[in-house]
Amino acid sequence: MERINLDAYDMLRKTGHTSKGDQRKWNVDEVWYKADYMGYEGLAEVIVSHLLERSHLRYPAVYYEPAVIEYHGEILNGCKSKNFLTDDQNLVPLEKLYRRYTGESLAMRLTDFSEAEEKIQFLVDEIIQITGIRDFGEYITEMMEIDAFFLNEDRHTNNIAVIYNEKTGLYSLSPVFDHGLCLLADIRQDYPITRPLENCMENIMAKSFDRNFDVQLEAAEMLYGKQVEFSFQTKEIETELEQIRNWYPKEISDRVGTILRGQIRKYAYLMSR
Repeated sequence: MERINLDAYDMLRKTGHTSKGDQRKWNVDEVWYKADYMGYEGLAEVIVSHLLERSHLRYPAVYYEPAVIEYHGEILNGCKSKNFLTDDQNLVPLEKLYRRYTGESLAMRLTDFSEAEEKIQFLVDEIIQITGIRDFGEYITEMMEIDAFFLNEDRHTNNIAVIYNEKTGLYSLSPVFDHGLCLLADIRQDYPITRPLENCMENIMAKSFDRNFDVQLEAAEMLYGKQVEFSFQTKEIETELEQIRNWYPKEISDRVGTILRGQIRKYAYLMSR
């Protein structure tokens, strides 16, 4: 596990993009470092991305590795990932993209529709029209499947993005990124480790199309079909957790393991046979 001192580097804050705080980030030699803020975001990023590496995805996902960050006297758990953008590329969140082309908020526009299926269809049609990315519906569906399985409570319209190439003027799909608030990682505010797991699972809510993960997942799959096939089982989960048992307290890794085993049972149709 890498341990790095970042005192000499400027920090980029993520202000305004999430209701869950202001996570600290640094870009060092084309590597992004992120420090935990709400709990065990680094663990969530690493575990989710490693399990996705073991799966059959139609669209790629960013790969995260664990990191310990030293910053102005603090020792912070976190994670790191390679910069997936070239010099000619910019990452454009859907909220920013939609405002640029229409002058309206995409998040607010989605509230005009009552059903998750209507919201997803509207968003996909608008993004295709703006970007020309024809398979955006399948991409969103894969994202909804990943988010439902790993309980990503932070997939708002600033957390879905496309890539714009300034040289060619073309848009392309971004790798799926930002799994930090999966797996009940927010133990600082909403899901403290002392809170019963069953109660946490009952109260976690999804974004951006419905508060219920399964409602928006089923709506996306009805429109665009099933996309992902998870190829890991309990053995692979235990292997991944074993790698991080000295990184976070045992009670955290145990909780994550319990969540993942339960999700395998719940979403058996997404698992490879």
